[in-house]
Amino acid sequence: VVSWTAMISAYSQNGECKQARELSLEMDVQGVKLDKVALVSILDVCAELAELELGKAIHANLVDSGLELDVVMENALVNMYSKCRSLNDARCMFDKMCQRDVVSWTTMITVYMQNGHCMEGLELFRQMNLKGVKPDKIAFISILDA
Repeated sequence: VVSWTAMISAYSQNGECKQARELSLEMDVQGVKLDKVALVSILDVCAELAELELGKAIHANLVDSGLELDVVMENALVNMYSKCRSLNDARCMFDKMCQRDVVSWTTMITVYMQNGHCMEGLELFRQMNLKGVKPDKIAFISILDA
């Protein structure tokens, strides 16, 4: 799994997302069991390619597998849904998160702001502050750009 994941990550980081997607599909054909790192890498590829159906299939497989989702995996799902322009799915995933970090909040705020839902983004920014999560530069930039 480590070699496969390294190759997927390398393709993805070098802008070769289609090759990364093909390699992830080959992993499935070969019966390679994906670990969390591989799944996050593949979700990032889905996000970059706006492959909503593949991302949803991976999410469904995660749920069916019983694999416990951590904040990194959940952030990858929120990111994937948001980059695929599925705002409702992104928000649903965000709302289901047991634990949210600054990345979780910033991703969702940015999604709202970039898609013209400024009031929702500002409300999330307010909620983030009320929860004691310190905004990062990206959160501030998203709010200021609105």
